[in-house]
Amino acid sequence: MTGDKSVVDNPATLMWAVRLLYLQCAALAGLTIWLIVLDLTSAATNVGQAVALTVFAAIGVAAVFFVARALGRRARGARGPAIVIELFTIAAGGLLAQVDPVWLGVLLMVYGLFVGLLIVLPPSTRALGID
Repeated sequence: MTGDKSVVDNPATLMWAVRLLYLQCAALAGLTIWLIVLDLTSAATNVGQAVALTVFAAIGVAAVFFVARALGRRARGARGPAIVIELFTIAAGGLLAQVDPVWLGVLLMVYGLFVGLLIVLPPSTRALGID
Protein backbone atom coordinates (compact mmCIF):
# COMPACT_ATOMS: atom_id res chain seq x y z
CA MET A 1 0.00 0.00 0.00
CA THR A 2 2.86 2.36 0.69
CA GLY A 3 4.12 1.95 -2.89
CA ASP A 4 0.76 3.08 -4.26
CA LYS A 5 0.72 6.13 -2.01
CA SER A 6 4.23 7.16 -3.08
CA VAL A 7 3.17 6.94 -6.72
CA VAL A 8 0.24 9.26 -5.97
CA ASP A 9 2.46 11.56 -3.91
CA ASN A 10 5.16 11.73 -6.60
CA PRO A 11 3.51 11.35 -10.01
CA ALA A 12 5.88 11.37 -12.94
CA THR A 13 3.97 14.23 -14.55
CA LEU A 14 4.52 16.56 -11.60
CA MET A 15 8.12 15.47 -11.08
CA TRP A 16 8.95 16.18 -14.73
CA ALA A 17 7.16 19.52 -14.58
CA VAL A 18 9.30 20.50 -11.58
CA ARG A 19 12.49 19.34 -13.31
CA LEU A 20 11.63 21.28 -16.45
CA LEU A 21 10.84 24.38 -14.39
CA TYR A 22 14.30 24.10 -12.79
CA LEU A 23 15.76 23.74 -16.30
CA GLN A 24 13.87 26.87 -17.30
CA CYS A 25 15.31 28.62 -14.25
CA ALA A 26 18.84 27.59 -15.24
CA ALA A 27 18.32 28.86 -18.80
CA LEU A 28 17.00 32.16 -17.48
CA ALA A 29 20.01 32.40 -15.15
CA GLY A 30 22.28 31.88 -18.17
CA LEU A 31 20.45 34.66 -19.99
CA THR A 32 20.88 36.92 -16.96
CA ILE A 33 24.63 36.25 -16.86
CA TRP A 34 24.85 36.97 -20.59
CA LEU A 35 22.98 40.26 -20.05
CA ILE A 36 25.37 41.20 -17.24
CA VAL A 37 28.33 40.58 -19.55
CA LEU A 38 26.68 42.70 -22.24
CA ASP A 39 26.00 45.46 -19.69
CA LEU A 40 29.65 45.52 -18.65
CA THR A 41 31.14 45.37 -22.14
CA SER A 42 28.84 47.56 -24.28
CA ALA A 43 28.89 51.25 -24.95
CA ALA A 44 27.08 53.40 -22.42
CA THR A 45 24.19 54.47 -24.64
CA ASN A 46 21.16 53.07 -22.78
CA VAL A 47 22.55 52.07 -19.43
CA GLY A 48 19.26 52.49 -17.59
CA GLN A 49 17.33 50.26 -19.97
CA ALA A 50 20.08 47.65 -20.03
CA VAL A 51 20.30 47.46 -16.24
CA ALA A 52 16.51 47.36 -15.94
CA LEU A 53 16.31 44.42 -18.35
CA THR A 54 19.06 42.60 -16.46
CA VAL A 55 17.35 43.17 -13.11
CA PHE A 56 14.02 42.02 -14.58
CA ALA A 57 15.68 38.81 -15.82
CA ALA A 58 17.25 38.23 -12.39
CA ILE A 59 13.85 38.67 -10.72
CA GLY A 60 12.50 36.14 -13.22
CA VAL A 61 15.17 33.64 -12.16
CA ALA A 62 14.14 33.99 -8.52
CA ALA A 63 10.43 33.75 -9.34
CA VAL A 64 10.81 30.60 -11.44
CA PHE A 65 13.05 29.03 -8.80
CA PHE A 66 10.63 29.65 -5.95
CA VAL A 67 7.63 28.47 -7.98
CA ALA A 68 9.47 25.29 -8.99
CA ARG A 69 10.48 24.65 -5.40
CA ALA A 70 6.93 25.23 -4.14
CA LEU A 71 5.51 22.96 -6.84
CA GLY A 72 8.05 20.29 -5.87
CA ARG A 73 6.87 20.58 -2.27
CA ARG A 74 3.25 20.09 -3.44
CA ALA A 75 2.03 23.55 -2.49
CA ARG A 76 -1.48 24.03 -3.89
CA GLY A 77 -0.88 27.70 -4.56
CA ALA A 78 2.12 27.02 -6.79
CA ARG A 79 0.08 25.65 -9.66
CA GLY A 80 -1.35 29.00 -10.78
CA PRO A 81 1.99 30.86 -10.86
CA ALA A 82 3.58 27.90 -12.67
CA ILE A 83 0.90 28.11 -15.36
CA VAL A 84 1.44 31.89 -15.64
CA ILE A 85 5.20 31.30 -16.10
CA GLU A 86 4.45 28.89 -18.93
CA LEU A 87 2.04 31.37 -20.51
CA PHE A 88 4.85 33.94 -20.48
CA THR A 89 7.15 31.33 -22.05
CA ILE A 90 4.61 30.72 -24.82
CA ALA A 91 4.23 34.47 -25.36
CA ALA A 92 8.00 34.96 -25.55
CA GLY A 93 8.18 32.10 -28.03
CA GLY A 94 5.44 33.70 -30.11
CA LEU A 95 7.40 36.95 -30.22
CA LEU A 96 10.57 35.15 -31.28
CA ALA A 97 8.66 33.17 -33.92
CA GLN A 98 7.64 36.48 -35.53
CA VAL A 99 11.22 37.73 -35.71
CA ASP A 100 14.44 35.72 -35.43
CA PRO A 101 15.33 33.00 -34.62
CA VAL A 102 12.03 31.40 -35.59
CA TRP A 103 13.13 27.91 -34.53
CA LEU A 104 13.81 29.11 -30.99
CA GLY A 105 10.38 30.75 -30.81
CA VAL A 106 8.66 27.54 -31.89
CA LEU A 107 10.78 25.55 -29.43
CA LEU A 108 9.82 27.89 -26.56
CA MET A 109 6.12 27.66 -27.44
CA VAL A 110 6.22 23.86 -27.53
CA TYR A 111 8.21 23.80 -24.27
CA GLY A 112 5.71 26.08 -22.52
CA LEU A 113 2.76 24.05 -23.77
CA PHE A 114 4.38 20.79 -22.68
CA VAL A 115 5.27 21.95 -19.16
CA GLY A 116 1.86 23.57 -18.74
CA LEU A 117 0.20 20.33 -19.80
CA LEU A 118 2.26 18.34 -17.31
CA ILE A 119 1.13 20.67 -14.53
CA VAL A 120 -2.59 20.36 -15.29
CA LEU A 121 -2.74 16.63 -15.99
CA PRO A 122 -4.91 14.69 -13.49
CA PRO A 123 -2.04 12.93 -11.66
CA SER A 124 -0.35 16.28 -10.97
CA THR A 125 -3.64 17.84 -9.94
CA ARG A 126 -4.36 14.97 -7.51
CA ALA A 127 -0.86 15.18 -6.02
CA LEU A 128 -1.39 18.89 -5.36
CA GLY A 129 -4.71 18.16 -3.67
CA ILE A 130 -6.69 20.24 -6.13
CA ASP A 131 -8.75 17.42 -7.64
